[in-house]
Amino acid sequence: MKKFITAFLLLFLLVSCQPVNLDAPIPVYDTGVDPTTWAVIPAGEFLRGQFNEETSIDYDYQVMVTDVTNSQYAAFLNDVLAAGKATIQGNQVVGDYPGDVFNGFRHEEEFPAGKYLFINFDDPALRMNYQNGTFSVKPGYENHPMTMVSWFGARAYCEFYSWRLPTEMEWEKAARGTDNRAFPWGDKISRNIANFISSRDPFEDMSKFGSNTTPVGFYNGKSYDGYQTLINSSPYGLFDMAGNVWQWTGDVYPDQHYRYMRGGSKNLYENTLRIWVSNNATPTFTSPAVGFRCAR
Repeated sequence: MKKFITAFLLLFLLVSCQPVNLDAPIPVYDTGVDPTTWAVIPAGEFLRGQFNEETSIDYDYQVMVTDVTNSQYAAFLNDVLAAGKATIQGNQVVGDYPGDVFNGFRHEEEFPAGKYLFINFDDPALRMNYQNGTFSVKPGYENHPMTMVSWFGARAYCEFYSWRLPTEMEWEKAARGTDNRAFPWGDKISRNIANFISSRDPFEDMSKFGSNTTPVGFYNGKSYDGYQTLINSSPYGLFDMAGNVWQWTGDVYPDQHYRYMRGGSKNLYENTLRIWVSNNATPTFTSPAVGFRCAR
């Protein structure tokens, strides 16, 4: 019996340690959701946070209906490099940032004016190729959310088009509306309403690379090869405000260097997809589970 268990464990380790082919083909679906569209978020009161704090935003604003896609970001990289507003240093795209106020608080990291990382294009998790001076998207990932992008890279994308990253407050109202719902679509979560661990969507393979991104707007009530999705849009029509990828927000808080993200991701469980949950990281951080959308 002992020999059988040892042999089984050895076989399991050999299988699980096989190299992962990050360029393996993936399903391609047209979600019918246009990533160039925006939603208007009206001025007014809303309930913020887990304990429903009454808050108000006194202006109308707009937020992208989906996360920025790989196709959109590849076009930006080509344009921003051609415009001389970013440069390539080694295997990185970097660009100028005016710097943060630095007060030397405990654990505060200084980010003075200078050039900072947008993306590292040698990272195998990046869904792009760089060839002959041009960025292009790896086949099948064109309409997936842009990931492996730093806060500086997300901010630069928005500002290049005269937009900006949403504040945490703006993001939360866009996700929640004016009632006290826990998720953008309501108070309950189902396996096929958002991309999180064990959602069993067609892009998930826990025996290999694990959870993968889904195309923007994937959870819109359509059926994809028998996988029936539910609609996960917020009260203002924004898709994927919970699950798929964390989304960078634009606040730069005093006396700390961290930048904040909202929305949970494909790598996490249901409880982290609640509207009020936040995450943070240094602004140079990149991950296959972090993306962004813009506001204006």
